[in-house]
Amino acid sequence: MQPPPDLYGRPRADRLFSALAPVVAGYQRLSERSARRQPDVRPVDRDLTLVVRSVVAEADGVVSLWLTDPTGNLLPRWRPGSHLDVTLPSGTRRQYSLCGDPADPTVYRIAVRLVGAGSAEMHAVAEGSTLTVRGPRNAFPFVDRGPYLFVAGGIGITPILPMVRMCARRGVDWRLVYTGRTLESMPFLDELSALPTTDRVRVVPDDGVPDIAELLADAPSGASLYCCGPTSMIDAVRREWTGPLHFERFSPPPVVGGKPFELQLGAEGPVVPVAADESALEALRRVRPGAAYSCRQGFCGTCRVRVIDGEVEHHGGAVADGSMLVCVSRAAGDRLVLDV
Repeated sequence: MQPPPDLYGRPRADRLFSALAPVVAGYQRLSERSARRQPDVRPVDRDLTLVVRSVVAEADGVVSLWLTDPTGNLLPRWRPGSHLDVTLPSGTRRQYSLCGDPADPTVYRIAVRLVGAGSAEMHAVAEGSTLTVRGPRNAFPFVDRGPYLFVAGGIGITPILPMVRMCARRGVDWRLVYTGRTLESMPFLDELSALPTTDRVRVVPDDGVPDIAELLADAPSGASLYCCGPTSMIDAVRREWTGPLHFERFSPPPVVGGKPFELQLGAEGPVVPVAADESALEALRRVRPGAAYSCRQGFCGTCRVRVIDGEVEHHGGAVADGSMLVCVSRAAGDRLVLDV
């Protein structure tokens, strides 16, 4: 779809456009430079109700959903690495990376692999139905300075794909290594093969544990590494890679160096022990299975709770005074009293 004739969707007058062309070109150059300096787009802190325009089978167990505004309005802009917080039909909220084209403001595309109850809900969504989303947000910002090595594992290709497209478009030095169990299970192979620089893409189907040293062998000199996929792959990459590293994981990070503490649920409520190697969220859900959570990585804010007493060792994103993200934050002392 072609962009509107001007910034406001109005037809341009040829004479006026000719007069303003140098100004517009200068503004575009300035905007491009500014975009390269800013790795993130300001998040949209409101819910959007979008229509599922189409559902497309992308690979074995993977579908993409194309979401549009029901009134035809343009959608909030986004940059590679962004995701949507999607409210599932059950009311649960999950994060899905945007894997379409940031230059197209008419549609968002997300892809979902069938791996559990939440993804099963998304696979059951039909064309023409509506979904409530919040965003776009960016927990995996792409800094436009090459050269790059991209490593994607399975559905981890979703945030990487727009980054690769941008690199191909701008002619910077990059390589992509894309791993998966089988070719049939790996989405978007056709789109990668349509890139003008397919010699920079290496596809590695491997049902076992990939050889990390082999995956990293394609790195251009001085490259920044962007990695997304299973936790085991990311952890192995972190052990091997010594250069700049950016990554996004689909499961909660392990607790390293934690100390045991206690959660008291309310001023007069029960006391729940939290082990050194588990999160406060895991302990809380043992006695309150309905406790809200989503990303389990400290950026969505779904699990935020108010702290009545005790000092918090904060991790993850910013929180309001007097609260904590129980998925990643811990007690600085022996006990926290929560308003739950």
